[in-house]
This record gives sequence, structure tokens and C-alpha cells, in this order.
Amino acid sequence: MENYTDASQLWILDNLKPNTVNQFLQLGQTSSHPKGHLILRVRERRPDIFFILGGKVQIYTLTKCGKKKILFILGKNNIVNDSFLYDSNAVYCETLETCHFHQIHRETLLALMEKDFQLTKNLFAYQEWKLSRLEHQLKNTVGSIYLERRLAAKLWKLARDFGRPTDKGTLIDMDLTVTFLADLLGAPRETTSRVCKKLADQGLIYMQKKKIYIPDMERMAKFHNKSPIL
Repeated sequence: MENYTDASQLWILDNLKPNTVNQFLQLGQTSSHPKGHLILRVRERRPDIFFILGGKVQIYTLTKCGKKKILFILGKNNIVNDSFLYDSNAVYCETLETCHFHQIHRETLLALMEKDFQLTKNLFAYQEWKLSRLEHQLKNTVGSIYLERRLAAKLWKLARDFGRPTDKGTLIDMDLTVTFLADLLGAPRETTSRVCKKLADQGLIYMQKKKIYIPDMERMAKFHNKSPIL
């Protein structure tokens, strides 16, 4: 997936006043972080808002038992922070690969929002989209949906967002261990391993080391109830 080399291509700047765009770019800065770096921690105060220019991050929380629960896998054009108004975080954000960000101070962003209502509208639209995705995630965790379908839905979406065509099918362009999939599914590792084997036995996925291929995206979509669960 092609990544941005600078923040001027971010969709959040669409239809803004030229002066707003210039200030957004000039008052922010580009940063890069290696795989496994924690950008945000729960209850840690961080004054900057992070816009993803390239790479992938995982947004997650911890259960009462200390188990990781992944909420989102985000790539370019996304914002890692869960709030624009407050500098205390309710989620963790960890890089899944080398990532590049445009970061801008929260108070600076709020000041630009006051001057240019289109920026406010763009950010509201993004938050509404993110809430919609979270609603679908919650629907996917109810007990009435079989684990096979839940995992199939999540893998289908990852392939849609981060996939690239190969002779083996659509490759999800990121490392996917059973432990990572268990965190994504919210299920024990042993259970997740069995579910992966079931999907592989049905020819829905092909696993090779830490990579997963989906031979037939349409068939995968039909497996988890025809209309894809996002």
C-alpha cells in the first residue's frame, strides 16, 4: 500500500482554507517510530494528535485479566488518538511496523478548528466513521456469531484494507501470528489456533509462517453471511 511522504496529502485537509492548510503543515511535525513502539498509553497525558502518514498501528485496551483486546488496525489517513479534546488517553496505540506520523499539538488543532469550521466537520466525520466501525466490532463479539465467522470477517476486512494480489490469492500485508489473531478475536490462543485450522481446511485461508492469504475474497465474504461484517 502506498504511503504518504508528507502531510499535505491527508484527506483531513480537503476543502480547507489555504491558510488553514499552511498552518496545519507548518505548526506540526513529521515523526517516525519503529515496530513495537507505544505511541499512546492508557491514562498517559500526550499533548499531540497523531495522523498516520504510513505504516500500521494497533489500537487496543486491556481486560481486567490483563489480556489485550484489539479494537482497530489502522493505516494511513487515520488518527490514532481516541479524543481531540482531552490529552489523557483511554487506549493503547502500538506500531505494527515502522510508522510515519504528522503530529500537531492538541491546542493548535483546536485553534485551527475554531477558525475553519470545515476542519471541524472533517474531524467529526472521521469520528463518526470510527464509531460506526466500533459498533460493528461489538456486534462481531456477541456469542451468537460463531468464531469461524468472526475471524473470517476480520481477516476479510484486513485483506480489503491492507491486501495485495499474489498468485496464492490476496495477501494480508502484515505479520499475523496466532497470538495476534487471538487478541484481535478476543479468544484464547488455543481456540484461535483451532479456528484458523478450520478455515484453512475449508480452503478459505492459506497460512504460511506469519502470513495469511485469502484465495477467494468473494467466497470469504459469503462465508461470513454474504454481506461483509466490517
